[in-house]
Amino acid sequence: MSDEQQVRAQVRAWLEANWDKNATLVGWRNQLADSGWGVPHWPEQWYGRGLPVALNTAIEEEFAAVGAVGVAKVGIRMLAAATLLEHGSDDHKKRFLRRILTGEDNWCQLFSEPGSGSDLAGATTRADFDGERWVVNGQKVWTTSAHHAEWGLVLARTDWDLPKHQGLSFFVIDMHQAGIEVQPLRQMNGHASFNQVFFTDATIAPENLLGKPGDGWKIAMTTLAHERRGADALRRWGRDSGLAGPIYDEERAEIATVIEPYKWYPQRAGRVDLAMPRASDTGRIQDPALRQDLARLLMLSQAAEWTAQRARAAQEQGKPQGPEGSLGKLASSRVARAASLVHTGISGADSMLSGADSPLDGVIAEILVSVPATSIAGGTDEIQRNIISERVLGMEREPRMDGGPFRDVPKNAGRSR
Repeated sequence: MSDEQQVRAQVRAWLEANWDKNATLVGWRNQLADSGWGVPHWPEQWYGRGLPVALNTAIEEEFAAVGAVGVAKVGIRMLAAATLLEHGSDDHKKRFLRRILTGEDNWCQLFSEPGSGSDLAGATTRADFDGERWVVNGQKVWTTSAHHAEWGLVLARTDWDLPKHQGLSFFVIDMHQAGIEVQPLRQMNGHASFNQVFFTDATIAPENLLGKPGDGWKIAMTTLAHERRGADALRRWGRDSGLAGPIYDEERAEIATVIEPYKWYPQRAGRVDLAMPRASDTGRIQDPALRQDLARLLMLSQAAEWTAQRARAAQEQGKPQGPEGSLGKLASSRVARAASLVHTGISGADSMLSGADSPLDGVIAEILVSVPATSIAGGTDEIQRNIISERVLGMEREPRMDGGPFRDVPKNAGRSR
């Protein structure tokens, strides 16, 4: 019997003895955390079984076969979990990991700032230690889920006399405190998925520092590596099981809340799946020029999928993040733009219409105004090209003008009068 067959048999037996669709969602997930079957690739000490990631698919299939609900995986919480597993202390893991898996806590990622988006190391939100606690002042932007998060991962500057990459520290911050104000940002596609967050003397307990002061850049790179590696999973956000029962109703309510900021992400990716049906249904498939654009799109999409499969295979083998993250991110931008071109070619000027009389009830218009975000979010295309050229191709690094103490580096603070 192969390892996969043995694991399948073990999961099947455990589910037969324990799965209860009448259980509460949190109660069932606590049971999953105790069993290790919720995140079997995590260490045994931390709610897992230490199994290879490659076996996750087989285990998920056994859960699906009986309609068993899994642990909470949607949203920023899994990026938080991956970061805590790699850099958190035992105390951090005890306090946060179980409640991530049960879905009792939501998380947000407080990285980008108005003056330092792609240049993340230029963050100016500051955290000063007053002898008892860290005091945070500054502003973050493009923060998904900040409006309903219990905890946030925040990158803040703790030393202004070191070079910019060395003076950053990484914290877990309590989002439910008086010193934090969250304001939603309305996007041009009509959604309000992101927030700007203002810190005014917000506080962080000393035990909520991850690593040591100055480790912030290294830890943030772990979070971003997992974010880029999971970029191809945007199409697989939480789905309604369609099953009846109290636990499924609870799961549906959770998905509706947590998934809300991501509802437009399929449109952001270009909706390649709609291109061929739309071309056929409208008769535009007969246009030879459009057929060329459509063929190019499908080839780009398939090549991007192979890159994503490579990244998943590396992850399953326990390999560290490689160039596939940046390559995949850049590929997704090209695919999205190519899809936008095809959809415009199919629908013509009607692509600009929204509402009931527009193509697909406004979905095509939403694609057109959402696709540009793919080239910005998670690191711009320009940043990905720099990473690929310098770290993959070994090309000469571009000249830097921001060395030395960070306090002496010119900031995006506007012109002085």
